[in-house]
Amino acid sequence: MKEIMTLIRRHKVPETKKAFEDAGFPALTIQSVEGRGKQGGIGGWAAEIDPELNSVMSADLADDTKFNWIPKRLLTIVVQDDQVKDVVDVIIKANQTGHMGDGKIFVCPLKEVIRVRTGEVGREAVV
Repeated sequence: MKEIMTLIRRHKVPETKKAFEDAGFPALTIQSVEGRGKQGGIGGWAAEIDPELNSVMSADLADDTKFNWIPKRLLTIVVQDDQVKDVVDVIIKANQTGHMGDGKIFVCPLKEVIRVRTGEVGREAVV
């Protein structure tokens, strides 16, 4: 089993959730997070919605007015090993704009999964 975590733009959550549901992956955890990438948070929330603003705002902002943290959403889903490519494809298709800040995808192995209610383990705990 794998845990797939993806950081995406806030306004892409509805489209991403729908894409997951349409692909047969309805179980999902969403968290509000803040962070920054290599760009150092240039552009702030406005550039989060309109990535073209990054190039304009980075030239105009003094160091003390740059936004250091950009609000994002962290989506987490647990899938079987053979489903990883499908999930990654869904995430990319729903979120890729070609602009800085589209997000990241992390795929991590899971040693064990246990359903608290029933005590089921492994595959049965996820399906």
